[in-house]
Amino acid sequence: MTEFELKLQSAAKLAANGRVSRRDFVQLALAAGLTATAANAMFVQAVRAEPKRGGTLKIGISDGAAVDTMDPGLYVNPFTTTALGGTLSNSLTEVDSKGNVVPDLAESFEPSDGAKKWVFKLRKGATFHNGRTVAADDVVASVRHHTVEGTKSVAKSLLATIKNVVADGAETVVFELDGGNADFPYIISDIAVMPAKEGVADWESGIRTGPYLLEKFEPGVIATFNKNPNYFKSDKGWFDRVECLAINDVTARTNALNTGEVHYMDRCDLKTLDILNQNPDLVISETTGYGHYVYVMNVQKAPFDNADVRNALKYSLNRDEIVQKVFLGHGAIGNDNPIAPTVKFAIAPQPKHVYDPDMVKSLLKKAGAE
Repeated sequence: MTEFELKLQSAAKLAANGRVSRRDFVQLALAAGLTATAANAMFVQAVRAEPKRGGTLKIGISDGAAVDTMDPGLYVNPFTTTALGGTLSNSLTEVDSKGNVVPDLAESFEPSDGAKKWVFKLRKGATFHNGRTVAADDVVASVRHHTVEGTKSVAKSLLATIKNVVADGAETVVFELDGGNADFPYIISDIAVMPAKEGVADWESGIRTGPYLLEKFEPGVIATFNKNPNYFKSDKGWFDRVECLAINDVTARTNALNTGEVHYMDRCDLKTLDILNQNPDLVISETTGYGHYVYVMNVQKAPFDNADVRNALKYSLNRDEIVQKVFLGHGAIGNDNPIAPTVKFAIAPQPKHVYDPDMVKSLLKKAGAE
């Protein structure tokens, strides 16, 4: 092993312990003959190999608003879903990084009667932030918060198939649906469990079960949290403190990240990714998401009540050009399928309509819509 390789190995160990900055590590790696990309990748691998607990994480999040609320039925923007969702709360189930539904506050879940009935057994040892053990009545109240008559919850339609939900003792929750639904554990993964107070979910207190306890919430401004020392998942909640800042302007978020005011931001501006990449202290993580963009045609009215016109529009779109020029290469062609490849049971549709101006003219002529 050469002298440079020994120094690089030593630097990797120091990086893992937080004693070497990314900038210094990259400079040493470049001197050893590594490319900038390889040097950055090696630094990230070294740091991730030895995760450390403690410190404060500051996050710049988009779309915070003065009307934001602690009510999980009204979490409708990135700030509320990020700052007040997973930071504070747990659900009966969760969806893992591979798209599988796995237990969260539930220890197990089983269907019966053709998946019209679902029985969830609660995890032992899970407590709310006030120390009280999570019970079946809490789950029932949390679900009914979204289904009760007059609710304003955006999850009401999502849970519309629930005919009844009851507690069977302190550790069992039984759901009765209006029809069989094998995907019900996925659906319930979006519903935060709150403590019941006289049979009603107490959302205003901010008491939940998650890895962090609410310290302060100023709608449209900031939410701060402290580590939950009694969290039931030892592999979560690595920071001592989390601060979520509402920074709606993407330029302001980018500047805050570049200057170290925040450590993480959402919704990067694709046009500034190259600038961020030049900062050796930053890592840009890009993953395939669940979102998709659609162009809706009203088939009840002309001209899109004509199938030939609809097909003409499909052939008129240069989809490759849209990905490259609109999304700057950070996207993929959906091929007329709204199901993202990240969804567990997604298929890989083959292209049905490629850009073809001659086909467009032919179809429009056939439809009498030239």
